[in-house]
Amino acid sequence: MLSGSRNDALKFRGTQYNASLIASDEPVSCPTHNYNTFVVSRQPLIIYIENFLSPEESKHLLDISDDKFEPSTVTSGNPDDVSIRENIRVSESALLERDDIVRCIEHRARAFQGWNPYLNIERLRTQRYTAGGYYKHHYDWNEGPQRSENRITTFNVYVQGDCEGGGTEFPRIKTPDTKKGRWCEFLECEDNSGEGEELEERMGVTFKAIGGNAIFWENLSPDGTGYEETWHSGMPVKSGTKVGLNIWSWGIARR
Repeated sequence: MLSGSRNDALKFRGTQYNASLIASDEPVSCPTHNYNTFVVSRQPLIIYIENFLSPEESKHLLDISDDKFEPSTVTSGNPDDVSIRENIRVSESALLERDDIVRCIEHRARAFQGWNPYLNIERLRTQRYTAGGYYKHHYDWNEGPQRSENRITTFNVYVQGDCEGGGTEFPRIKTPDTKKGRWCEFLECEDNSGEGEELEERMGVTFKAIGGNAIFWENLSPDGTGYEETWHSGMPVKSGTKVGLNIWSWGIARR
């Protein structure tokens, strides 16, 4: 997926396209943390992660976010074109200070991806959705003019899921066989009493908002083009509060 030399990576780290990018390779001592993974799709790669955050980490993120929330914005792909558009997105965002706990979460995301030296993580932000909050279908990769750098991967982390509704929907992803395994613990499941052939053709996945868990996916194909299957939305919150955490990794995409 990524190409270029070590010099390319160093040049990219100095780019002004997004000044909030961080290399996340500073020495830091982090406690051991275990999680479970479930492969949802292999192309594009989508992995569900159970217990990506510990309860203590989730509480800490809520505490340090509480007085920093501001109305969320959207961009058309041009970094200068940023605006509040409630017809697309209704939520609040908080830019997180990089204390030791936040840095350990950054490192966990880097380690999950094999410590790729060509990846840089965007500054972490939490997103708060209350009743009526949502985010319409969109891509995380840049749909604008072709650039060498792009959002290579996404972690969509649920910090708090005390809500009804608010799931994350991928309508273009094939539905897993929910008769097998633990899928219905994590996904919105329908009655699967129909024929197996019908199940094989079923499309669409909606992940439940479960605190501490996360979804990881690749945004770009090996040739650097965006996966259209990653079109996704934050479904409306009917009641309660959902708090998410975005972890976006940027890199030099192959063109």
